[in-house]
Amino acid sequence: MLLNLHVKNLAIIDEIEVDFAEHLNVLTGETGAGKSIIIGSINIALGGKTAKDMIRKDAEYALVELTFLIDDEKIRSDLEELGISFEDNTLLISRKITSSRTVNRINGESVTIAMIKKAADLMIDIHGQNEQQSLLHKAKHMDIVDRYAKAQMDGREAELAQSFHRYMEWKEELEKNEIPDEQRLREISFLQYELDEIENAGLKAGEEEELAQKYRRLSNAAEIAQGLSEIYNMMSRENGSVSEKTSEGIRIISKISEYDERVSDFWNQLSDIDALVTDFNRDISDYMDSFEVGAEELDEVEKRLDLIRGIKAKYGADTEEVFAYRDKIRSKLEKYQDYEAYRGELQEKITKEEKKLKKLSKEITAIRKQCAKVLEKEITQALIDLNFLQVKFEIAVRPKKEYSAKGMDDIEFMISTNPGEELKPIGTAASGGELSRIMLAVKAVLAEHDNIESMIFDEIDVGISGRTAQMVAEKMALIGRRHQVICISHLAQIAAMADTQFLIEKENKDEHTHSQIRRLGDEESIQELARILGGAQITDAVLNSAREMKELAMEIKDR
Repeated sequence: MLLNLHVKNLAIIDEIEVDFAEHLNVLTGETGAGKSIIIGSINIALGGKTAKDMIRKDAEYALVELTFLIDDEKIRSDLEELGISFEDNTLLISRKITSSRTVNRINGESVTIAMIKKAADLMIDIHGQNEQQSLLHKAKHMDIVDRYAKAQMDGREAELAQSFHRYMEWKEELEKNEIPDEQRLREISFLQYELDEIENAGLKAGEEEELAQKYRRLSNAAEIAQGLSEIYNMMSRENGSVSEKTSEGIRIISKISEYDERVSDFWNQLSDIDALVTDFNRDISDYMDSFEVGAEELDEVEKRLDLIRGIKAKYGADTEEVFAYRDKIRSKLEKYQDYEAYRGELQEKITKEEKKLKKLSKEITAIRKQCAKVLEKEITQALIDLNFLQVKFEIAVRPKKEYSAKGMDDIEFMISTNPGEELKPIGTAASGGELSRIMLAVKAVLAEHDNIESMIFDEIDVGISGRTAQMVAEKMALIGRRHQVICISHLAQIAAMADTQFLIEKENKDEHTHSQIRRLGDEESIQELARILGGAQITDAVLNSAREMKELAMEIKDR
């Protein structure tokens, strides 16, 4: 359930905080008060697109936060599978928008937009003003049937999609490697040349770095030898060398140490220094004795480096890439050298996968047909509840010739809204207002069959009035008995059904405009209902009508 919405510095919102309640929450307000911004901010929090000009003028950033209560163990488990951690049963989605970037977090941890969208799909269903247009596309019809049939599918749809992708991958590989014999023989010759060149080079990981270091040492041997010789002379051979000075110091300290105990500590320190100098001189001497450089060795190192770098220039930026390329061409060479066996094996995989595809597609088709019959009856009843009194509704499940990631079905919603009319595709038979009610009917049915706790309807009442509006209001209240529903509406019938009502207002003060939202008490709800009914002038008669409408709505909900 959506507990809280917090918005700051977004469009004409300075800062708002909304605590939503259970059941049916209705948001009303004058046109232009900012209702669309409220729903827009929820969409933004759930991964919707953001525009930099949405940031409030003179503000450094905009912030949108949603707090959810996760009571359902299945939803919590699914969220944890996504990698979302919990400290309690609440989940906080936060998006901070600046002029240069957007910071996305879930429970304080940075996440991607894709992660937010996946989490949102588990917790909330949003019906925006444009979503009803999705009913014009048959792909949406299949999604609705599959969502209804999810339990019966038992993971078959995911298995089918994976099988289809393997099938298509192998088919594409077979087609891509279908080449004439003459071209294949030329390719074998070229691949063999490349493979021999790489393998003959005998590359080893880290070899180039070692050789480069060795080349630097060998090419600068004279300078190294001269420098070490000078140091050795300074340390041990010249008059006044470090060795002479430390030996003289030890001799002097030995004489005077009997007069002061602290002086004996200096003797120990200087003795250590003398030992270090002796070791240092011996190490330098040993190194110089073994330091022999020949032009032949330098030439060998240089040639080896050139070979390694030449191979890398042709086949990869580093040794790992060269090895990866070698493995790739070796595999390709093996395919071409034993071409018939390779094609036979690939064809066998394709045939086997096609059998699996066919089996899964048939099973899924059977499930869809069975569930579609039940679903069409439930949607038909929901449509009747929404004042489609003479409606005929059918879910057509037709076969397709080609496989797809969703099987071999073509699903289309067919409807007739008037007596005597033939069933036609929804896109050609339904008006805009009818599409809105059809989508509400679909949502109402699906709401009874899934775990999503919260549903948002943005102006579901567009294009309806009178008795139809009352029936839509009753349907919204019915959905609200089992789900949290948040609805933006202009209709008095829906506002009257609200369990909790919010008023969105726009305030102008000192040339500063901002939207605000507040929860209404019982009497304030009557006043707002009267405004919707009566417009600018609210008379006693309008107030009485509003009060009567509210009382009737409560009676209907109690029934």
